[in-house]
Amino acid sequence: MTEIIATYLLHNEKNPNKKAEEIALGLTVGSWTNLPELEQSQLRKHKGRVVSVEEFPSEKEDQSIIQIAYPTLNFSNDLPAILTTVFGKLSLDGKIKLLDLQFDEGLKSQFPGPRFGIEGLREKLNVYNRPLLMSIFKGVLGKDLTFLVEQLKQQALGGVDFVKDDEILFENQLTPFEKRILEGKKVLQEVYDQTGHRTLYAINLTGRTSHLKDKARKAAQLGADLLLFNVFSYGLDVLQELREDNEISLPLMAHPAVSGAFTSSQVFGLSHSLMLGKLLRYAGADLSLFPSPYGTVALENTKALSIASELTGKDSFKRSFPVPSAGIHPGLVPLLIRDFGIDSVINAGGGIHGHPDGARGGGLAFRQAIETNLQGKLLAEGAENYPELKLALELWGNPEVTV
Repeated sequence: MTEIIATYLLHNEKNPNKKAEEIALGLTVGSWTNLPELEQSQLRKHKGRVVSVEEFPSEKEDQSIIQIAYPTLNFSNDLPAILTTVFGKLSLDGKIKLLDLQFDEGLKSQFPGPRFGIEGLREKLNVYNRPLLMSIFKGVLGKDLTFLVEQLKQQALGGVDFVKDDEILFENQLTPFEKRILEGKKVLQEVYDQTGHRTLYAINLTGRTSHLKDKARKAAQLGADLLLFNVFSYGLDVLQELREDNEISLPLMAHPAVSGAFTSSQVFGLSHSLMLGKLLRYAGADLSLFPSPYGTVALENTKALSIASELTGKDSFKRSFPVPSAGIHPGLVPLLIRDFGIDSVINAGGGIHGHPDGARGGGLAFRQAIETNLQGKLLAEGAENYPELKLALELWGNPEVTV
């Protein structure tokens, strides 16, 4: 019999062994000891089982970690069914947090994983030996297509690898979805012809859920590079549907908007590593954005690293790019490379556009910081040769960490 094993964190549970048994029964067959032998025999293959209970007493607040196995026979092979089984009504039952899910290989085979992953995206860009660099459109709400395209051009001239829409840029009359794709392709080809540097544009896929597939297919027909997707506003299963559609066949960039409602609490919800790491990778995200440990919306270092570990760790699926984000500037490049390695994407908004020389200067400063750090030098040394990096360090500072 195949199973999925769920790991939970409980707080102030006086009898965690009893609680574990209650969960194992309550989320499967409902009751056990009062059932006649015949019914027990019939239901045994559906019954959840307690795998382990580990207690961590504390003067402040006792904690317990419990593991429960659920027969895969109980649910259909989709994430909504799995999450409802292992955490549906349990999520309403006091201080309990879902930390992890262990899929057996049979169940895992029902999910697609990334279509391109780290290796496929590197192949598209022909960049293999450094972290990739991404920038974000800024201040484009209420602006026309000419403004957006010029901003895209300046970011590309700065040497960024990806430019993504802001997650709050939806369909509108000034910068329509299809025209963004067509005009964006045109200007990025011009930059490529001029510089030899390839930049890919991630366009925000938005609208009613029932329209998303058709809209994504149209984007693919028009030659879009990637799709940005606010997955937690729609659901993981919607992401999987986009990934599995061969008429779309585009890299998918998962934005973490709304995920904080599920992950931020220490005692409720799902862990960051499960939601922004493992489940996104299984459902098909090629890139996952999440708060970095250093910026304006900082996530605790261990949690950010746990997300990256789930995205890039050994698995039967392709690896997904970790994209630590928020408050990133060139001075943080050494920390990002130290903590997330070269198989990551450095993502900046204000750290690109806020450069004294504009978005082009901001992109160049980041590329210079990456080059300097990978050469084993301090950024201050690189700044002696690179005026854009020097200006960035004067504006934002740096922690001077080397490889």
